[in-house]
Amino acid sequence: MLKVVGGGGGQDWACSVAGTGLGGVEAAIEVARPGDRGAGGGGGARRGSAEVPDSAPRAGMLQAGTAGPAHAGQGAEEVGESAGGGEERRARRPRAPAPRLLNRKPPGGPEEREAPENDLRGDLSRAPPAAPPAPGMGDRRGPPGPPAITGAPAANGLPHNGFHPPPGCGRDPAGGGDAAPPRLAFLSELPPQPLLPQHDAPAKKCRLRRRGDSGKKHRPPFPWFGMDIGGTLVKLVYFEPKDITAEEEQEEVENLKSIRKYLTSNTAYGKTGIRDVHLELKSLTMCGRTGNLHFIRFPSSAMHTFIQMGSEKNFSSLHTTLCATGGGAFKFEQDFRMIADLQLHKLDELDCLIQGLLYVDSVGFNGKPECYYFENPTNPELCQKKPYCLDNPYPMLLVNMGSGVSILAVYSKDNYKRVTGTSLGGGTFLGLCCLLTGCETFEEALEMAAKGDSTNVDKLVKDIYGGDYERFGLQGSAVASSFGNMMSKEKRESISKEDLARATLVTITNNIGSIARMCALNENIDRVVFVGNFLRINMVSMKLLAYAMDFWSKGQLKALFLEHEGYFGAVGALLELFKVTDGQ
Repeated sequence: MLKVVGGGGGQDWACSVAGTGLGGVEAAIEVARPGDRGAGGGGGARRGSAEVPDSAPRAGMLQAGTAGPAHAGQGAEEVGESAGGGEERRARRPRAPAPRLLNRKPPGGPEEREAPENDLRGDLSRAPPAAPPAPGMGDRRGPPGPPAITGAPAANGLPHNGFHPPPGCGRDPAGGGDAAPPRLAFLSELPPQPLLPQHDAPAKKCRLRRRGDSGKKHRPPFPWFGMDIGGTLVKLVYFEPKDITAEEEQEEVENLKSIRKYLTSNTAYGKTGIRDVHLELKSLTMCGRTGNLHFIRFPSSAMHTFIQMGSEKNFSSLHTTLCATGGGAFKFEQDFRMIADLQLHKLDELDCLIQGLLYVDSVGFNGKPECYYFENPTNPELCQKKPYCLDNPYPMLLVNMGSGVSILAVYSKDNYKRVTGTSLGGGTFLGLCCLLTGCETFEEALEMAAKGDSTNVDKLVKDIYGGDYERFGLQGSAVASSFGNMMSKEKRESISKEDLARATLVTITNNIGSIARMCALNENIDRVVFVGNFLRINMVSMKLLAYAMDFWSKGQLKALFLEHEGYFGAVGALLELFKVTDGQ
C-alpha cells in the first residue's frame, strides 16, 4: 500500500495505494510532507474508522524512507479528513487520469508477469510533474528515483497492479491548493514490456465466456415440448438436440436422458401412442440448437395416462415450461398441477395454428416443399400430387379440420379472423362410423371407407333426373341427398359396412368443402388451405376437396394441403416456449 500523508492548517490529508503481488506478498508506503507531522499537526489521520496517532509509526507502513510488510489482503482505501467541527468529508480526486501500473515479480524473481494490452501507459505521460522523492527511500542504489516498494512486486518503483488514487491525493483540503503527488515514473522511463496476446488476458477470457453464455440466458432448459390437446387427439412435438457436447452430456440429469431415450427409440407408446416417423424434421435449428423434431400423437382419452407417466418420470424436476394449446390445455390444467406438479402455459389454438403453419412451411420438409396441391383433380386418371410454393401466402382461407371445423381468413401473420365453422368434422365422421360399422379407430374407419361405394347409400342427381341436370350443370353423378337411399328397406339390406363408412366420409367432406367455397367467395380469396388431422392418411377426402374447389369455382379456386396436417398447433406452442423464455 502506498500512502501519502500531508496537511496544512492543522488538517491532515492522505492518499493510499494498494498493491498485491504474486504469492500474496504486499507492501505499503507512507510519505510525509515536511512539517506536517510533529509540531503543528492537528490530529492524526483517519484510516478507515481507526484513529492513528501522529507520533506512532504505523505497522506495515514505510515512514520517512523505512520499509516494512503490509497486512495480507490489504487493499486501497479511501481516507476521510476531519473538517471543521469534526465532520468528516471525502477528499477530491486528482486531475490526472488514473494509470494502470505494470506487473512484475519481486526483485530477484525468476520472471516477470506481462502487463495486459489495455493498460493505461499512455496516461502516464500526461501525469502532472511531481516533486523529487525523499532521498534514501526504499533500498534502491544510485540517484534518487521513484519510491521503491519492498515486500511486493514492483516495476520501476510502481506497484504491480493498476490503481485509482482515492480522493484527496491531488488537492489540499485545508489550503485549497494543489498538492504535489508522489513521484511516478513516466512512460519514457519504463523499460519495454512484452505483452500477452489479447486472447490470453483474463478479462478477455471472461468476456468471451460471457458472450458464449449470453445465448443460454434466453434458452429454455431441455426437454422442449409443444402440445395441442384436441377433442379427439393429443398432438405432441418434441425437439431432440443432436449437438449435445460432452460437457452437457456429463452434466445431464438421468431423468432427462430417460425421457429422450424413451421418446426417440420407440415408434409406439403403449397401445395408442404413435410417433409419425415419416414426418420427422431432421437437422433443424431452433433457438440456436440443432436437432430433430419428432411428431407424436395419442387419443385424448389417454390424457390421464400421459399425465401419470409425467409424474412417474418426475418431469416437474426438470424445471421446464410446458406450453400447451387446444381446449384440453384448459380442461386438464388442474390434473397437470395436482397429479404431475406441472404448470401449463396455456395458449390460443388459432394463434398457434397460424404460427406453426408459417414456420414449418418456411423451413420446408427435409428439403422438399411443405405445401402441395392436386393437378387435374376432376380427372381421376390424370390427377397427381404437385408441390406448391407458399412463399407469399396472403390472403388465404385456412380450414382447420379437427373434431370440428374452424375457417379463418388470414391476411397477415398477425391479422386474421374466424369467418365461420361447422360442427360436422372429423369427430362426426369417426363417431358415425363407430355407430354404423362397429369400428374402433380412425384408421379402421378410413380403411373400411377406402373399400366401400358411397353411391349405394347416397341418392344421386341421376336417381332423380335419370341423368344430368343440364340447365344448372349438375352431373348425374353428383350427390343430391346424402344417405338418401337408406329410406329404402331393400337398399338397407344390400349395403355393406364399407359402403356406410364411405358414404359417411363423403358426406362430411362435401359439407366442409361447400362451406369453405362460400367463405372464399365472400372474402374474395382464391387460395384455400386445408389442414387438420381429419386429413391424416385420408387421400379420399383430399381429392374430393380438390375436385369440389376446382369444379364448382370453374377453376378459380385452388385447394392446398400440407404434409404435417394436424401438428401445426403443437409446433406453434413449441415456438411460444422460446418467446416465454425470452420474456423472462
